[in-house]
Amino acid sequence: MSFVYDKNSMDPSGFVLLADYVPQIIQEIRYYSTYNFIGDRIDGYEEPCAILTKEAARALKGVSNEMLVHGYRLKVFDAYRPACAVKHFVLWGIEDQDVRMKPYFYPELEKTALFAQGYIAKRSSHSRGSTVDLTLLDMKTGKELDMGSPFDLFSPVSHPDYRGVSPEQYANRMLLQSVMVRNGFVPIDCEWWHFTLAHEPYPDTYFEFPVSSDYLRR
Repeated sequence: MSFVYDKNSMDPSGFVLLADYVPQIIQEIRYYSTYNFIGDRIDGYEEPCAILTKEAARALKGVSNEMLVHGYRLKVFDAYRPACAVKHFVLWGIEDQDVRMKPYFYPELEKTALFAQGYIAKRSSHSRGSTVDLTLLDMKTGKELDMGSPFDLFSPVSHPDYRGVSPEQYANRMLLQSVMVRNGFVPIDCEWWHFTLAHEPYPDTYFEFPVSSDYLRR
């Protein structure tokens, strides 16, 4: 497979603000904040907004509509991720002195193991624009469903099929996964929150433009 880096990687014309397609979503864009596994705002995140390809946004609208019937809203932690953000991750991984967020996000692992075990990649499907990290929020309680581990906990506990969680926690994971898969998304084996559109429109292009509504609409 070839990886394309050219002028098209700065072209946002195939992308949309997710909130325009799915106004019911809740957004907590972690890499715009400092509450993430690095502890700083990540390069390329100029606004706390979720951006996706049009195709992925349409598919996620189907997920949202189905979940609303069951009393749940989607809560998105990350969507499109610029390639420069992934570079930020990699450079942080090389700097072995910075482990301030280790107790919260990778308490059982050394930083180097995050790459070796697949939790962080040197190229991310998020940069292709059709991958989303999300969970479910119960509209009755106003709280996230208990998935047995928090977003971005790099641990076997976060694997979707990990059976050391409670039956309710496992059922919550499977509810999210089943509806996502039914609407055209594919899960991965190490993060219950991570899904990529099966028929993504840009399977070989890793985009560079910033997470910015102004850039998207210019």
